[in-house]
Amino acid sequence: MTVPTFKLNDGNEIPAFGFGTFQIPADGSTYQAVRQALAAGYRHIDTAAAYFNEQEVGKAIKDSGIPRDKIWVTSKMWLQDYAYEDAKRAINTTLNKLGLNYIDLYLLHQPYGKVSEAWQALEKAQAAGKIRSIGVSNMTPKIWQKWVPGFQIMPAVNQVEFNPYFQQRKLRQILAKTHTTLEAWAPLGEGNRELFAESLLKKLAEKYGKDVGQIILRFEHQEGVIIFPKSIHEARIKSNQEIFDFELTSDEMDAIRGLDRGKGQHDPDAPGVGEMLLNAFDVHAND
Repeated sequence: MTVPTFKLNDGNEIPAFGFGTFQIPADGSTYQAVRQALAAGYRHIDTAAAYFNEQEVGKAIKDSGIPRDKIWVTSKMWLQDYAYEDAKRAINTTLNKLGLNYIDLYLLHQPYGKVSEAWQALEKAQAAGKIRSIGVSNMTPKIWQKWVPGFQIMPAVNQVEFNPYFQQRKLRQILAKTHTTLEAWAPLGEGNRELFAESLLKKLAEKYGKDVGQIILRFEHQEGVIIFPKSIHEARIKSNQEIFDFELTSDEMDAIRGLDRGKGQHDPDAPGVGEMLLNAFDVHAND
């Protein structure tokens, strides 16, 4: 199966659909899940320093036997490393853990602290060929306006919470100006039961012979959003990507747009979030 790609503002083509590894433990589970995803045809894997599983992701990629240039690998820098020299070291640490000589996409995981210094390190690493595309994550319109106008290179992506209940309308208008592509974390609302019980989505699932999760993922794909649902179950890993053999009509898309509540589970603008995240854990505890 060939997964469609989206063209980023730096000219790189990113697979529009991938596999997320958030909260998959590094006890062999990540290795197993990534191997299953790659065997099922996934060619885009998303990890992060703060997921503590980069090593297993890298090993699974190596052992898959798939040529390196056929797999898109995303990782993210944790905010304790945002001072310029720390950021340079963090990029090398991620490369070493993944066992790769370049990362396809590297993001600033949280938009707090020495964001400008970290971004400069990303720009330099991109120029040096260590990173192909650079981007940000969890940037709201307010946070975007605070930092991004000072960047020399515009982010290729902004990875944020996105699902039918939180469609990021205001943010998408801002991203359109810099041709920055939105990537969704929690594309299935982290299994939100209320979302999965929506009668509209259930009716569409019945019409197309799909499950509700596939309807949600198809909607997001048609909205031009990059998605990478996570699962450790082989059957679900396979079924999540079975969304390219049908298309929602424009009326159906409009109806799903009508489910938007304009609010997510995580509010990056809330006071104290940066401090809380900075003290959440130490990404170098096991180095």
